[in-house]
Amino acid sequence: MVNARSLRALDWLNFFVANVQTGFGPFIASYLASHKWTQGEIGLALSVGTISAMVCQVPGGAVVDALHNKKGAAAWAIIAIILSAVLLAASPTMLPVMAAEVFHGFASCMLVPAMAAISFALVGRHDLGDRLGRNARWASIGSAVAAGLMGLFGEYFSARAVFWLTAALAAPALLALSMITMPSHHAPAHVPASKDSNEHEEKESILDLLRDRRMLVFAACVVLFHLSNAAMLNLAAGEVTAGMGENVQLVIAACIIVPQAIVAMLSPWVGRTAERWGRRPILLLGFSALPLRALLFAGVSSPYLLVPVQMLDGVSAAVFGVMLPLIAADVAGGKGRYNLTIGLFGLAAGIGATFSTALAGFIADRFGNAISFFGLAGAGALAVLLVWAAMPETRDANDDMQTKPASSDEGPLKRVE
Repeated sequence: MVNARSLRALDWLNFFVANVQTGFGPFIASYLASHKWTQGEIGLALSVGTISAMVCQVPGGAVVDALHNKKGAAAWAIIAIILSAVLLAASPTMLPVMAAEVFHGFASCMLVPAMAAISFALVGRHDLGDRLGRNARWASIGSAVAAGLMGLFGEYFSARAVFWLTAALAAPALLALSMITMPSHHAPAHVPASKDSNEHEEKESILDLLRDRRMLVFAACVVLFHLSNAAMLNLAAGEVTAGMGENVQLVIAACIIVPQAIVAMLSPWVGRTAERWGRRPILLLGFSALPLRALLFAGVSSPYLLVPVQMLDGVSAAVFGVMLPLIAADVAGGKGRYNLTIGLFGLAAGIGATFSTALAGFIADRFGNAISFFGLAGAGALAVLLVWAAMPETRDANDDMQTKPASSDEGPLKRVE
């Protein structure tokens, strides 16, 4: 039986890690601008962070796969993020800022798969969907709380205080991590050791993984998802708030917080329902919100309509946040490549997001924002079509493995209850 204390500690770990990661969002640009950085210099610094994160996605996942101590991997990643926050707070000059961006990029690429691996180890594959939904709920609550706290610290103290707060919030994250008791080498009684233990399974070769149709099709879906999604809010906010005098920051904050609330409410349902209905119906639901949201943004003229349209972002984010690690578990969780697969999907997300912002800005400059939104809607529609036409159902194969009778040399029937 999984230790209930460990599961509660995992809740708080997700909460405080989301707190910490929030400090590396829009607050960096505002902080650097307050120290006389030009927009070009700020863009360069943020690009270094983006590129380092993309480059480190696959190595980070492979490192976590190779490490026996998943908690240790998460701890070192959190410590590296503390170092990044301290560097930013201590000296907003070029070298420390660039070093902080690189450290944060690599640490994040280890932290995400490490936390997914801890979740996998605690609950097993059968209950992973429900657990991932719970992780997403606590992370969304943490992001919303941190955004409010950091906004207050930045307003009433200084922009630098945001990063001291970020470093301080990592301490309870480490405490929560220390309270998690990992299962022993033998899987829990309700989980077949041959299917849910990552420690003794024979690893699939990377070449075999890259030839897996499920992995390739979903990676293409991830690229199209982020190609449609990444630039959407920035484009909409820039257009409708350009002439708005007051309440701009409140509107933008609401556009961030409202989707987080939707994610917190919806994610557990997504995880449970994906286990009952399968992955494809849930993917279709979440991906379908993308083109609809882009088309609505194309017709929005009032800044106050941004917030209700952004509720659709919460639907997409809830589905994507739960389904990516869940499908990774279906594809490679029993073959020793779970975290590497998460890294590959993360790389696909980075590629899609990079092209999204570049192409959306280029099209908007030359043809107008409406045409750019139609282009984002088209990418979202292609993502939906790819899920519908080509994405295999990954849950069925997983269930077959878990429920089929063992052969005569495998002993008694093994089944996840």
